[in-house]
Amino acid sequence: MGLELTKDGASRGLTEEGVIHIPGLQSRWVRLASGAKAHYVTAGESGPAIILLHGGIEGSSGTAGWRFMATMLGANGFRVYAPDRPGFGMSDTSKVEYLDASPKAQVDFVIQFADALCIDKFHVSGNSAGCTVSTNVVISNPERVLSVAFIAGGIGDINPHPRVMPAQGKFTLNPAYVNAPFEGTEKSMADLMAGIIYEAKAIWPELITMRVRDALVQREARAKAGVERAALIETDPNKAQVFTTKNRLDKLTIPMIYMYGLQDVLSVVENGFNQEDAAPNIQFFYPDECGHQGQTDQPEMFNQTFLEFFRDGKVSWKTAQWAGVSRRRAINPDRVEQPAGGFPKPIKEAYVNNETLRAALKG
Repeated sequence: MGLELTKDGASRGLTEEGVIHIPGLQSRWVRLASGAKAHYVTAGESGPAIILLHGGIEGSSGTAGWRFMATMLGANGFRVYAPDRPGFGMSDTSKVEYLDASPKAQVDFVIQFADALCIDKFHVSGNSAGCTVSTNVVISNPERVLSVAFIAGGIGDINPHPRVMPAQGKFTLNPAYVNAPFEGTEKSMADLMAGIIYEAKAIWPELITMRVRDALVQREARAKAGVERAALIETDPNKAQVFTTKNRLDKLTIPMIYMYGLQDVLSVVENGFNQEDAAPNIQFFYPDECGHQGQTDQPEMFNQTFLEFFRDGKVSWKTAQWAGVSRRRAINPDRVEQPAGGFPKPIKEAYVNNETLRAALKG
């Protein structure tokens, strides 16, 4: 399932909870050890567990981030869970401690969520800020993680380079991009979504309505409690040591892949290049015609890549080519199926801009 859901009348509209109705995606609640109620959507009834972690822009939620992927994986042998992280979606706002969206609170949430559902081990993926949460989960609880698929986010201080801004991006379609502020209106939410979703037809009116409602509920709760909206950067140097990735993430033997859209305007793809250089044990992919929320921009491609990776531990050569397997360095045979005749040679020098890279890949 992918964007074809927009043609299914039964899939559009909001439920009584205010969640977009997607066939095969169930809305559920669970009580965590902290006492908080956690909302999540789920698909699939058997098989290994996958936990999908959404991004960090206001209005984000499990449904908003994973509506095109969860049902496909659930229909193909997995139990899929996409929770609303603290501070987002319909997460619990009844106590001030439940509003804590700090790095440690986010990891504690994921582990408590898994424990509440009796999930001992799980595959995990995260997009944008959810990518950072996934990173923090795997370095702090590696015994719980089967494999990791990152999408367009940060993987911690293992990357020594400062963030590359849009004006310096050679692949972005909008080097003048400035993140639109959410002003509490559907218009401002639509403008915000345009920066993270390359595929405009995926920005459904129902998506905007749901995201605005969730964002305003969370914003009102923070204002009432006097809590600032937390970023996923730990400013306390003592606490930061818990999640440092230097000499840790690159030492893991857990299977890991990373997909970073070439046309990302929010966090340009050069940020992915810098992370690839710092993490030799992660196989990178750079899908074309793809922005910041790749699982929404290219749902069929991401679905197939994730299905193969979570199921087999590696991606077929056909799918890897489709998904833009990185040619900046030698391809990892443990993560990508080797074709007859062996892998093509690296062409790192071609990763200059869209035109240069396309020409090199055709050569």
